[in-house]
Amino acid sequence: MNPVKVYTSETITKLTRKREFETKIGEKVTCSSGTDWLSDLASSSSRFVILGIPEDIGVRANHGRAGASSAFKPAIDSFLNQQHNIYLNGSEVFIMGEIMVDDLMTRAEKLDHHNASDLGELRKLTSLIDERVSDVIKEIVKLRKTPIVIGGGHNNAFGNIHGCYEAIGEKLNVLNFDSHLDFRPLEGRHSGNAFSYAFEKGFVDRYAVMGMHEQYNNTAALQQFSDNSTKLFYHTYESIFVREQIDYRTAIKQCVAFVKDRPCGIEIDLDAIITVPSSAKTSSGFSPLQARQFVHACAASLEPLYLHIAEGAPVLSHIKADNKTGKLIAYLITDFIKALS
Repeated sequence: MNPVKVYTSETITKLTRKREFETKIGEKVTCSSGTDWLSDLASSSSRFVILGIPEDIGVRANHGRAGASSAFKPAIDSFLNQQHNIYLNGSEVFIMGEIMVDDLMTRAEKLDHHNASDLGELRKLTSLIDERVSDVIKEIVKLRKTPIVIGGGHNNAFGNIHGCYEAIGEKLNVLNFDSHLDFRPLEGRHSGNAFSYAFEKGFVDRYAVMGMHEQYNNTAALQQFSDNSTKLFYHTYESIFVREQIDYRTAIKQCVAFVKDRPCGIEIDLDAIITVPSSAKTSSGFSPLQARQFVHACAASLEPLYLHIAEGAPVLSHIKADNKTGKLIAYLITDFIKALS
């Protein structure tokens, strides 16, 4: 089975709203002509590769609310309909399409995470997603291109990390903008343990978390960070914004310094941003502006192997016609690209 649902020029043209006297990014991006996406990508001069993962199986396997499968389409719609201009050249971007997960989502439809047997099946399906994501990311990174991965639960961080590890042949570092450490036990794969699994398997050397919430992370995870302080690091949201023990810019610099010695993955969990619809929506978190500043600062200071924007769930918004989440993701994508261009 082809692991990618390819977006051809026909797909992109349908999503791009053309306007006289303007040029949209969607009119300039490159893409595959068909099923041979790898050959088309290899021959493309585009540096950045946008890829969606429309699944929420990993979130459900972590006892969360479904909805993360809904982020990619509004995000790619918003991105393609931004302007191609002096600030961003659309031809730098290759639109790959989506990781093929339709079959797994169908198998997960009737599974109930409250049932122990069903929960086990959801975690097995999450492992299958891991394999597909890893295989595709490996091929992109081997071509020295930079994946920008949108959508799905934060379980997909594991596939990103594993794929990069296979491509570069060595451990990488990871910097995560998140309310949670996502360092839960190795109890079967789900959205809460991508990083603990990647660390345990030796894919990650150093892992830093920016803005984790003190009362939403368990004692066992906190103890692991304390016991492995040369490899694991975090700044809490409360230490920055409530107690003001460190200012925001300094906290970013310290996180960047911790992971700067190796190529690095940048992870953004949208549940860290105030009122963004997600499985774990927060009423106290970073602003969209602070998230954009973080992405720009990290991309400009590191050697990013990839950007992953996870956990957005526009379908959970109480305003069903609102595309604020898609637009926010599009802003984060462009901030990342501009920092590296």
